[in-house]
Amino acid sequence: MFDFSGRVALVTGAAGNLGRAVAVAFHLAGARTVLVDRDATRLQQVFPDLEGSRDHLLVEGVDLTAPGALDGIVTQAVELFGRLDILVNAVGGFRAGTPVHETPLETWDMLLDLNLRTSLVAARAVIPTMLRQRYGKIVTVAARAAGAGAANMAAYSAAKAAVVRLTESMAAELKGSGINVNCVLPGTLDTAQNRQERPGADHSTWVAPEAVADVVLFLASGAARAVVGASVPVFGLS
Repeated sequence: MFDFSGRVALVTGAAGNLGRAVAVAFHLAGARTVLVDRDATRLQQVFPDLEGSRDHLLVEGVDLTAPGALDGIVTQAVELFGRLDILVNAVGGFRAGTPVHETPLETWDMLLDLNLRTSLVAARAVIPTMLRQRYGKIVTVAARAAGAGAANMAAYSAAKAAVVRLTESMAAELKGSGINVNCVLPGTLDTAQNRQERPGADHSTWVAPEAVADVVLFLASGAARAVVGASVPVFGLS
């Protein structure tokens, strides 16, 4: 569907359900990839064929809540591939089930760190390179919950809404520099974990990670050259 030959895509959270789907999609579309994950071993398990490849860089054990966590990786990627064209931040976290007055502050901190802070740290790392190139595509991942607050999930909704506002602000700042910044809003992902946690749900209405990856690739492609600061719903049939 898309041809990313000659492009270099950095995907964070690449060993997770959505990150893996995005990484595979870029690989199949011809991109060279820089795959980053917090886990110390999962990337090698998920992408054994890419380990040691000259066209792909696997970097494990990266905590994206730490300031500057990606700076050295971006430098390494540019040294290896000569450029860095695309960032997809697929790191995130979910927790819900308690009202605001009963939700521990630690939960608020955790969700803001995993969703907002990781997006900010990743974007800050790649933007200087993209500015020098006068080309770049940044795709953040929020969620359907960013659109409206709901009972017993205020911290998650607020964290994802903050990702949307961050996306819009970066898009406004960078749109004259050849850099497009946009966001996807997935509904409930059809994953083994979600099926196990909600066995009675209608799984046919959920969204396959591969379907979200298709939208991410569109936003990272030349076909989306006029799309700036958008938050694209990917809700499936729900």
